Amino acid sequence: MRKAVWRPVVAWVCVVVMGSAAWAQSAESLSVPVAPPAIAAMGAAAAPAPAALVVAPPVVAPPVPAPLTRPGLVPQASLNGADTAWMMTSTALVLLMTLPGIALFYGGMVRKKSVINTMATVVAVAALVSLLWFMLGYSLAFTPGSGWLGGSSRFWFEGLDYLKEAGKVSVSHIAPNIPESVYAMFQLTFAIITPALIVGAFVERMKFSAMVWFVGLWSLLVYAPVAHWVWEPGGWIAQMGALDFAGGTVVHVNAGVAGLVCAYVLGPRRGYGREPFEPFNLGLTMAGAGLLWVGWFGFNAGSAVAADGRAGLAMLVTHIAAAAGAMAWMLAEWVVRRRPSLLGLCSGLVAGLVAITPAAGFVTPAAAVVFGGGAGLACYWGATGLKRLLGADDSLDVFGVHGIGGIVGALLTGLLASPAVSGAQGSVFTQAVATFAVLIYSGVVSAALLLLIGKVIGLRVDEAGEQTGLDITQHRERIGT
Repeated sequence: MRKAVWRPVVAWVCVVVMGSAAWAQSAESLSVPVAPPAIAAMGAAAAPAPAALVVAPPVVAPPVPAPLTRPGLVPQASLNGADTAWMMTSTALVLLMTLPGIALFYGGMVRKKSVINTMATVVAVAALVSLLWFMLGYSLAFTPGSGWLGGSSRFWFEGLDYLKEAGKVSVSHIAPNIPESVYAMFQLTFAIITPALIVGAFVERMKFSAMVWFVGLWSLLVYAPVAHWVWEPGGWIAQMGALDFAGGTVVHVNAGVAGLVCAYVLGPRRGYGREPFEPFNLGLTMAGAGLLWVGWFGFNAGSAVAADGRAGLAMLVTHIAAAAGAMAWMLAEWVVRRRPSLLGLCSGLVAGLVAITPAAGFVTPAAAVVFGGGAGLACYWGATGLKRLLGADDSLDVFGVHGIGGIVGALLTGLLASPAVSGAQGSVFTQAVATFAVLIYSGVVSAALLLLIGKVIGLRVDEAGEQTGLDITQHRERIGT
């Protein structure tokens, strides 16, 4: 009987114990058990904490480096490969504009007896300016100094380093995403083409030796300071807020007024206005103009210093402006002279390219038509009516195309710059002040250099040498038969 009584009791005890164990197991999976302090302390030493209690260390973001205010070394990994590749390509395109672009463009327009001299002058300018840029020019233009001139920290390219083992490379504070070597080379191509443009104003009459002295001194005393004023963040024109995306004032206004001064100081070519000056080969001129058109994509789109949307827009507006300039000049010539010409089409496309240069990163494609069309008409007048009013033998219309086109482009940039494109707000008054400052400075210093060189070694070849042609008298070479 006792056995009959205890059996159900034992069964119920087993059921309760097993049920309690099952409930405890399920509760453990749903919540963290709270143990008495003594037991918890003992367990902490004997077993690892549950995974849910492991707290990950806080993620600390790497410090953001302060923006560079001068050239300096950065980790190689901080460079942008796409930007670097695009800037190297742009550099090659801009150099192509001078060699052989300008050499062909100008060589085809001069008389046969001075073609070699014209081309040799362009090659000599490229070589001379390259060495001066390496020695002094780059530092004077693109390092911090005063508002008027850069410093000496990059003389002889000192500090322009690539340190493979340390993983460091020098960059410019203006272009921190690409190696400074690429940026310095890109800007060198601008320093080369600017005095090369001036050559068109004094062809067929200037001594080669005088040209070498003039270009060398002009590169250091005019181009480098003006580039610093406009493009180095501490330059006084940059501080004023003037807009010049790719060289409307630094390159074209600067070269245009220097060319006009050269034409005045040297005087006209013998026979100018009394006998026809037949161009040697307009086919060469057209080939040179084509190289300028293509190379200008590097000139303008490369000035974005990045492979981005702004560079793409700059390329597009450059092409549209060139086409509009060619058509505007062609139509003007058709109305005035009753026929279009190849030389007019080439001159018009260059006029459109010149005008859009200061605005390429600031305007819309529709505005580019205004730039190109306006410059085509203005530069046609500059190379014809204005040229007669000025009375200067600007042989290949350097001021008429580059000077007038640069002025038109600079002023239109102030009027048509779109804040939606770049965030920059244009001002016609500010653009006019910057343009006028470059005109005066470049004109005065260019005149002083020419007068000094004229006193020391003379500027012009003699009458017999000019009559024979500079190819023979300056180089003992001739082109063709």
